[in-house]
Amino acid sequence: MAKQKYNRIKAVLVEKDKSAKWLSEAIGKDKSTISRWCTNDMQPTIETFYEIAKLLDVDVRELFVPSKG
Repeated sequence: MAKQKYNRIKAVLVEKDKSAKWLSEAIGKDKSTISRWCTNDMQPTIETFYEIAKLLDVDVRELFVPSKG
């Protein structure tokens, strides 16, 4: 069974030409935490999703995988 994907943080970072290292420095989180978010091993808080969206200049909804196709 494939792992469920909840966020698109990694994809949006690529779209915005930003790295996980950049994000970790911008929000003050460890690189390993960002890596776990990017691989959907764990999820940031809702507040952190909003902070990431602001930094990347995207609507917060772009950071989530749609629940309906």
